Amino acid sequence: MTQAPPANLALASIGEPLLVQHVSAPTHAPEWAQWLEEIGFLPGEAVRVMARGLPGADPLVVRIGTSTFALRRAEAECVLVSRPTNSAKIAPHVP
Repeated sequence: MTQAPPANLALASIGEPLLVQHVSAPTHAPEWAQWLEEIGFLPGEAVRVMARGLPGADPLVVRIGTSTFALRRAEAECVLVSRPTNSAKIAPHVP
């Protein structure tokens, strides 16, 4: 039995290849959606969590395309993700 994909980027396992499905900002910070899209969090983009800060796993180090960013957990929760299908190509992680 396969495990369900994480609902959002904040719940993703480190190194798990994912695709951005949608960006949804919280009501208290609607500008986050535009900001995340401007830095590359667009539907269909390959994304993965590279590392988590200590303590509390915040912030997250995230790779989107060829760029790497630190996102707060609250920001990562705005990025809805899915696992790629067999036809979708995501480059393997190269440290």
